[in-house]
Amino acid sequence: MSEPARVPSFRHPVEPDRVRLETATDLLRMLAEPTRLHLLWVLTAGPANVTELTEATGASRTVVSQHLAKLRLSGLVDDRKDGRKVVYSIHDGHLNRLILEALNHADHRITGEPVHD
Repeated sequence: MSEPARVPSFRHPVEPDRVRLETATDLLRMLAEPTRLHLLWVLTAGPANVTELTEATGASRTVVSQHLAKLRLSGLVDDRKDGRKVVYSIHDGHLNRLILEALNHADHRITGEPVHD
């Protein structure tokens, strides 16, 4: 008899232990670089290749490739071959929402829009 499939959850109401805190810190450290955050923001709209990411961010191809390698090694982006190109995507919905919320928060701080839930 096979095990029932686990349903993903949006909330994990557990008190963070040391491993979870360190893992979250590592994630936030990877996001604490403007070019990487910009690349991830572009990927929130959907998968893209290096050429598309270079055009979207204005960063050089070398810089984009270096940051994508770090993001891939850290497990934040996935890659797949599409002919001769490599297409990158955000690893999961948690990260996608975190990036969008972080940048929405920044927009509110800059524009002075009132806080809300």
